[in-house]
Amino acid sequence: MTGEGRGGWILIKTLTVLVYIFMFAPIAVVLILSVNSSRFGGFPMAGFSLQWYAKLFENEAVVRAFHTSLWIGVLTAVVCTVLGTMAALALVRYEFPGKQWVNALIVGPILVPETVLGVGLLLANRWVGLKPNYGLLLAGHILLSLPYVVLIVQARLIGVKRVFEEAAWSLGANRWQTFKEITMPLIMPAMLAGLLLAFTISFDNVSASVFWRPPGVETMPTEILGMLKVSISPEINALGALMILITVGLPLLGGAVARLLIRRQTATNT
Repeated sequence: MTGEGRGGWILIKTLTVLVYIFMFAPIAVVLILSVNSSRFGGFPMAGFSLQWYAKLFENEAVVRAFHTSLWIGVLTAVVCTVLGTMAALALVRYEFPGKQWVNALIVGPILVPETVLGVGLLLANRWVGLKPNYGLLLAGHILLSLPYVVLIVQARLIGVKRVFEEAAWSLGANRWQTFKEITMPLIMPAMLAGLLLAFTISFDNVSASVFWRPPGVETMPTEILGMLKVSISPEINALGALMILITVGLPLLGGAVARLLIRRQTATNT
């Protein structure tokens, strides 16, 4: 490699490291300051303490927001996994009129900015005479999360040969038995990954939730937004750290479990 080529690679590596520092340094700062014993967030740290986490769980507004985000996220994940798996099966395994249009409509919300989607769904809801409510909040989160589940399960289904299902049919199994005994175990890693990703997207959403939540109801992200408007307290760092651990940890856990299931399936097949 010439001197110019080596210098180019060094420049690219340096810029890459700087970009990663720019992206992850704020996350590291929040995690570090969440255990700072001082009431004033900043460096140098006064000492190590978990008191802000304890005070956080004593805050009734934060606890209510956590419960709201939790049950909305769980319902969103379950509904999206069921509907997403059904949609992926239909789009991969069957041919029907308008298939491309259906696929485009399902994936469409990914391409639309969340704020635009939030305002649009809110206006559509008001057009039919309904005010923001829990049903609208849940429907909006499902609308945002469903495309990701469909894409993940689709990618897995494409790699599953149809001969396995055809063999089960030839042995007398009906479609439900074939799905339960053959197809579902093979796509379970993708279903689990989609479940956790849908929960994470729902739990972490803020830009659209502000338009859909009922009056007086807060989710975790909107609660953080409201706390920031008042003041920057140490509890916000603790709350931000918990949000980071949940929204980053769950996808990593899902990926690890999915890889483990795939390895077990591969070992069983061989």
